[in-house]
Amino acid sequence: MKLFAAAAALMVTTAAPALAAAQLDRDVLPVSYDITINPNAQAMTFTGSETIAVSVRKATRTITLNAADLAISKATVDGKAVPFKLDDANQRVTLTLPAAAKVGIHSIAFAWTGKINESAAGFFAIDYTNGDGSKSRMLATQFEAPDARRFAPMWDEPSFKAKFTLHAVAPKGQLAFSNMPGVVTRRPDGTQLYSFRQSPVMSSYLLFLGMGDMERRTVMAGKTEIGIITRKGVSEQGDYALAEAKRLLTYYNDYFGQPYPLPKMDMIAGPGTSQFFGAMENWGAIFYFEQELLFDKKRATESNKQRIFTVVAHEMAHQWFGDLVTMSWWDDLWLNEGFASWMENKSSGDLNANWFARESAVAFDREVAMGVDATAATHPIIRHVETVDQIGEAFDEAITYKKGQAVIGMIGSTLGPDAFRAGIRSYMAKYKYGNTLTDQLWAELEKASGKPVAAFAHDFTLKSGVPMITVTGGKCTNLGTLVTLDQGRFGLDAASKTPQQWQVPLRIATIGGAVATTIVKSDKPYSLTVAGCGPVVVNLGKGSYTRVRYAAEPHAALIANYAKMDLADRVGMLGDDYALALSGDQDFATYAATLDAVPADASPLEWSVVSGQLGALSGFYAGTPLSERIRALTIKKLGPVLERIGYDAKDSDPPLVTNLREDLVGRLGRAGDPEVLKRARAYFAKLKTDSSAIPPGIRAPILGTFAANVTPAEWEDLLALTKAETNPVVKNGYVRLLGSAKDPALAMRALELIKTDILTTQQKPLILRAVAGGHPDMAFDFAVANRALVDSLVEANSRAAFIPSLGAGSNDPAMPGKIQAYAEKYQEEAARGGAKRTIATIAVRKAIADRLRPGVTAWAGN
Repeated sequence: MKLFAAAAALMVTTAAPALAAAQLDRDVLPVSYDITINPNAQAMTFTGSETIAVSVRKATRTITLNAADLAISKATVDGKAVPFKLDDANQRVTLTLPAAAKVGIHSIAFAWTGKINESAAGFFAIDYTNGDGSKSRMLATQFEAPDARRFAPMWDEPSFKAKFTLHAVAPKGQLAFSNMPGVVTRRPDGTQLYSFRQSPVMSSYLLFLGMGDMERRTVMAGKTEIGIITRKGVSEQGDYALAEAKRLLTYYNDYFGQPYPLPKMDMIAGPGTSQFFGAMENWGAIFYFEQELLFDKKRATESNKQRIFTVVAHEMAHQWFGDLVTMSWWDDLWLNEGFASWMENKSSGDLNANWFARESAVAFDREVAMGVDATAATHPIIRHVETVDQIGEAFDEAITYKKGQAVIGMIGSTLGPDAFRAGIRSYMAKYKYGNTLTDQLWAELEKASGKPVAAFAHDFTLKSGVPMITVTGGKCTNLGTLVTLDQGRFGLDAASKTPQQWQVPLRIATIGGAVATTIVKSDKPYSLTVAGCGPVVVNLGKGSYTRVRYAAEPHAALIANYAKMDLADRVGMLGDDYALALSGDQDFATYAATLDAVPADASPLEWSVVSGQLGALSGFYAGTPLSERIRALTIKKLGPVLERIGYDAKDSDPPLVTNLREDLVGRLGRAGDPEVLKRARAYFAKLKTDSSAIPPGIRAPILGTFAANVTPAEWEDLLALTKAETNPVVKNGYVRLLGSAKDPALAMRALELIKTDILTTQQKPLILRAVAGGHPDMAFDFAVANRALVDSLVEANSRAAFIPSLGAGSNDPAMPGKIQAYAEKYQEEAARGGAKRTIATIAVRKAIADRLRPGVTAWAGN
């Protein structure tokens, strides 16, 4: 899945863990399901029936499986009706048999009715408008993590793998699609019965069913048919994803050493949106929301194209890491998501070298992970999950995905690419169609490399937090350059500064010199000599998950030779020095010196990093004179960069320049640059008569600048444009823009749209989140005052954290107390993780603002 905490014990074994409260017992196991679904899309209901072959491993009179929001009308065991009891609170149904079922294979059957949801959970609908103005409704499923039980009674946990045979009734002329190829039979009433082939053994959350007024086009990649399924009239926008998927399939078949095992792989574009996910790796039937899959040349940017590639690469990596081999329980979700995130980056780097994917991951992904991991809001990568709410919380971008990605990258960097790949291939071959724990991956990597992977990997997966290596010395000797390394902990708040030790693998070299490797294991100073004489770069290529702080002398030496460092080390140093200023481990003036070292002709990636840092600094002081001074400095520093590359794209522009142009237009627009605002208003005026009037490369930031600065009359124009738009991706973008106005009165008008039928159920959370970006207090208060309405709009996986998160950007001292009061009034203790994280985030932001104020004031006044 691609996204838009209790501490774990510090020891892991490969033995099966104790069952969590949410887990079913193992006395009865599913072997195969045969499910028939008949939806009524207009009534938003469906009927279902199924027969499940089960293996009874221990004689029992009761059989318990998962079911939620289903009205079960019949249950039989071996053909005989049995009483059953629904437990809505625990999402289970228990059958009681007249006599104990003997050990062996038995048959269970159910019949039920269910509901088709408006938000993207379980079986759900996506409403959209066709280009001719007619209305359409697509049906799809979303089962990760615990929502297959809303579709059919089943053992809805990843370790209960089984084979699935699915049948579905579709209206005349509609296309239905699932994990496997199917055949269609016309029925006397004009409807169609689709019967899909039996799947391989797989986890329930990977099952998929979709149908609608759709079209499909395909390409062959070896023996695999790759398909793209879209609403009618836009399938050509899938050509880019289709071509890249073909390249990726060849690449992954080779990398994993296991050929893709299904006969087809469909990529399905849904014209909707979600608060929880952008794409989902259903085996052989990957679901994407349109903006993550379709490339519209008239409106999309280079960054959109890169995003489509990385999302496709992420979901395709899951076809092996997650689908073929699956974590045993959600504690080890990172085995799916961390690896898929790393693989999207690796494949981007290998197949699209001019994107500089590895350096971009250092510049951005690493910072997202460390930014959260250095606060009280963090948690270990491997975390024990007990409840359904905690399963939803496990899908967090910063730790599960991006720290997971960084740790996998660190292990690969330490072992070397060949040994790492050999370990991955061995893991895939040994555990295909099965379930694993993290230590089973470590064991295969150790066998392949001969190195003690678990010894240091445990430190980064079972502990939270970020190590910090302090570098002193740098003296030249006859043998090379002598440096001293000292380990500490990087933290942005008191909780994250508690002393802790890691085994930190490092690659070190003088600039241009031979590489030395070491592992820093303790907090005692450790000296080593590096070949060559000159400035020393520690954590070369930023391959390891650690901050690096240089003492004054070695830092000055690197600044003097800044342009000679590799790009990953330059953007990594910018990131480290900025973060160390935020934490108070280094003076702000040190970061300012690094910033000043960035030359005018620096890589566009460096300027993108600088742009983001300046924007964040301004945000710390929102609504204060200091923020305005930082904005003025931003225009002064970045304006000439935009002037140099220009507003208009050139065919010769490399991708990084195209991305930088998009970034700078947005940054300068947010900073109040009058030229950007002037252009934004002029472009929007043209948009009323020409939907493609804005050049694709700057469309998003131009519209963002316009929306932030709209007058009441312009907001009405934007609303009219939104109502008239039929392209669902464009329409959803306009919905977000309606909530982006700086004017509080217009922000409130945007919130009031949530109470109307102008927006769909899936669009209403978009506008609420957009308002929270600029008016967090208003958005939070509105959501609390309309809690029942907001909860009805938000998917179950996101519900616990959604309302508290709206207040995350608030600088009001009362906000943490308001969030705490909300959580205590409306949430069980186990569901308060989101509220706790938001409160911690607010506290960290305030502490940083107070800590930096003197240094930033002095710097911004220059």
